[in-house]
Amino acid sequence: MAVEVILKKPVPSLGAEADLVKVKPGYARNYLFPRDLAVVATAATKKLVEELRRRRAAREAAELNAAEQLATALKKVTITFQVETSRQDKVFGSITVSDIAARLETLGHIVDRRKIVLAKPLKSLGEYEVEVHLPQSVHGKFKVVLESANKDAGPAEDEVPRKKGPRKPRAEKPAGKAAEKSVEA
Repeated sequence: MAVEVILKKPVPSLGAEADLVKVKPGYARNYLFPRDLAVVATAATKKLVEELRRRRAAREAAELNAAEQLATALKKVTITFQVETSRQDKVFGSITVSDIAARLETLGHIVDRRKIVLAKPLKSLGEYEVEVHLPQSVHGKFKVVLESANKDAGPAEDEVPRKKGPRKPRAEKPAGKAAEKSVEA
């Protein structure tokens, strides 16, 4: 047995405001009604649907406008990371989605890290184009550049000539506990 309810606010995996949905009575009674997310669908509450649809349209238009503005602002953004590298330009560590989201936030663009699309963490120097999935199916792109922080590190290891010469003699190791016991006896 199901109860028909009208959603007053968006509910993930159920619907948006003004949607008429059927749910189990316990779910409606214990979750939707106490949180003021829905009302029982009656003749009187169906008048509420028009007001909810207007609010939904206004919210969706505002979300779309904000997403499009963020997408156009992100097109101009280039984030540069100074990373530690070896002499062969191998990056120590990697740049992840969390690093990118934190840097975007410092620039004034708040983007959920789960919306940033990165197949795998960035582990080599260069320029990358990163995509962001924004609300209302809007997609934005920006650039991420990885540069070496230690540019004055000198020639690469394979370019440095190795010095060959006589080996230093090894220092003698102490005899250990077995030798100490025999001396005492």
